[in-house]
Amino acid sequence: MSTETAAETLDVKGQNCPMPVIKTKGVFDDLAAGEVLEVVATDSGSVSDIAGWAESTDGAELVDQEEATEGGEDVFKHYVRKTE
Repeated sequence: MSTETAAETLDVKGQNCPMPVIKTKGVFDDLAAGEVLEVVATDSGSVSDIAGWAESTDGAELVDQEEATEGGEDVFKHYVRKTE
C-alpha cells in the first residue's frame, strides 16, 4: 500500500471466519476519522468477508486489498479507512 499509512495493524493470522471481521470491527470502532486500519489475515475468505463488512458499515471505506506470501504462507492484507 504505497500512498496510505496505517494508523494501526490488526494481526488475525490463523483465525477463520467470522473472527477476522469481528476483531476488525472492534479495533475499527476505536479509530479516529481519517485513520486507516491494516488487517493481516491468512483466511482467504477474509477478502470477501472484510469487503462485504466495509460495504455494509457506515463510515468504513475499503481502500485496498493485497495478497502476499510471508514465511511461505499466503497472507491477505486489507486496508480500511474510517470516514466519519
